[in-house]
Amino acid sequence: MKTSNKASTRASTGRQGSDQVSELTTNRLSVYLRCLNLLDDAGVRTISSQALAEQFHLNAAQIRKDLAYFGEFGVRGVGYYVRDLKRHLRQILGLDRKLRVAIMGAGNLGLALADYPGFRQEGFEISALFDTLSTKVGERSRGGVPIYDIHDLKKIVRRDSISIAVIAVPAPSAQHVVNLVVAAGIKAVLNFSPGTLEAPPEVKLKSVDLTVSLESLSFFLAQGDGDET
Repeated sequence: MKTSNKASTRASTGRQGSDQVSELTTNRLSVYLRCLNLLDDAGVRTISSQALAEQFHLNAAQIRKDLAYFGEFGVRGVGYYVRDLKRHLRQILGLDRKLRVAIMGAGNLGLALADYPGFRQEGFEISALFDTLSTKVGERSRGGVPIYDIHDLKKIVRRDSISIAVIAVPAPSAQHVVNLVVAAGIKAVLNFSPGTLEAPPEVKLKSVDLTVSLESLSFFLAQGDGDET
């Protein structure tokens, strides 16, 4: 590996061509970044792909392949400088800027997500909660996130430059809320409501179905029970 002065330039190019990067790749970049954060906190200055893989149970060849797509970040005989690689990965993932997030739904899940400290640590600012219940509008989460009337969504999105919406409403309301989010100009949506939702091609919609994950775990346990009979 050799030092590259082109890393930042190529990282920028990688972001522009993000449509060509698979979601699996971006997921792995997030994992690498978390590993590098732990190494940096432990005072580790440099690490090879092999050592990184062994310490965190990853694949060294996959690490090199993923990083090579965006630039040449390593130094021959040294490996990767932990802080430099962290900075480049944050740039590639778009975390070098503050991202403001709105949570749709001020129920138990929405309030819990609003006050989760990990989001802010990674550069995501939860700017607003939205709900339809007048008893909740005007209140705040325990962490101080204000709750607005959903009818004010477009105005608040523009005022606060919100770029990501999180859907945490009951399933029957979810598609309607996604439609409102899209109409407000938001291009990235994380959905926690069960079921399949639709969004225009220019909007990135990613769903996290906790029930499906639990059912997968149930299947695993059921297979284990079957082995014992």
